[in-house]
Amino acid sequence: MSNCVSVVLGQIGWSVTYTTQSICTLKGSTVELSCSYTYPRGTVTTTFWFTKKYAEEKYVSLSDDPDYKGRVTYRKDEVNGHTLTITDLRERDSATYKFRFITDQTGGRYSGYPGVTLSVTDLQVKVTTTLLSTTLTCSTTCTLTGNPTYIWYRNSKIVQEDSSPSYSVYFKTEDSFYCAVKGINSPAVSVRAQSYFHLTYTHQRICTLKGSSVNISCSYTYPRGHTVSETKWYRKGKLDEAPQILSPGYGGRVEYLGNMPSDSTLRITDLREEDSAEYKFRFRTDQTNWEPTFPGTTLTVIGLQVKVTPATVTEGQKVTLTCSTTCTLTDNPNPTYIWYKNGHVTTQSNSLFLNPVSSEDTGRYSCAVEGHEDLYSPEETLTVRCESV
Repeated sequence: MSNCVSVVLGQIGWSVTYTTQSICTLKGSTVELSCSYTYPRGTVTTTFWFTKKYAEEKYVSLSDDPDYKGRVTYRKDEVNGHTLTITDLRERDSATYKFRFITDQTGGRYSGYPGVTLSVTDLQVKVTTTLLSTTLTCSTTCTLTGNPTYIWYRNSKIVQEDSSPSYSVYFKTEDSFYCAVKGINSPAVSVRAQSYFHLTYTHQRICTLKGSSVNISCSYTYPRGHTVSETKWYRKGKLDEAPQILSPGYGGRVEYLGNMPSDSTLRITDLREEDSAEYKFRFRTDQTNWEPTFPGTTLTVIGLQVKVTPATVTEGQKVTLTCSTTCTLTDNPNPTYIWYKNGHVTTQSNSLFLNPVSSEDTGRYSCAVEGHEDLYSPEETLTVRCESV
């Protein structure tokens, strides 16, 4: 879809430029169609949008069309700009909308062709079942404009929010599902799914400290009569990179834990920031390979950083030192921090307040999370200027 299309039909100085050529949106929602226009001279006396033309020079303004009664508003945005708003959209509103304006000059009439094509669709849930899973798709008759977020509900509770219109069920269920986009809901469907394979990750996301260790875990089931012969953890490659299999060892930092027939834990020690990635699990039985398509566990490895506010301070003022992280630590969402000055412990608190600050507070400060005192931040130097006399 192009961002802008300009139409000039053989009339010098006359044009209508639409913001977009086509829009696909949902029944029951609201849409705005916008354009700008030019003309060679005179004053514009009439502006309107239309879809119907009954005869030469006989156009029906949407504001006068009974099919749109109470649902249409016009807005003049700026000099030579115009916006049409339609509320409570119906599928029969699907049409090509064109803007027309009239000036006080003889023959000063112009319609902007080809216009904006509006497609109005409802949401429907389509169900596809295979041996391994049941996939629900939030279906529309056209591709919704604006890359919307699809929200899936299971028994009226949100189970997924994603740009993908599909939701896969890898477990036995007999529940009610429906999808929603921008507050518009699909009809609910009852799904009875018998999936023989199931995998659950303990965490969808983990945030932890550089230098620490992490356990990434999952549990899984499979059909009776199958025997698990191999399990593998791997980190998902970026873009077109192949997945990296994490065999036990991995530079002496990787270990597999757990009971192979039902659960598995990937343990990584001495974490580095480059270990930040999505980690997934797959297993092989004596009869098949099974690898889930849904996301695994996303690991974010961070370091601590001391922030000084304000950056420049004079004796007698107050200063705050904060131990900062870029994500909330999974195993300790409300940590207590240990503060160091020139390599020696000074206090234990969430932030370090110096009020009033003195020249004796000058020094190198770092912080660590209680329980991980050996994983401290880089030092930040606090310089306190003498108060001018």
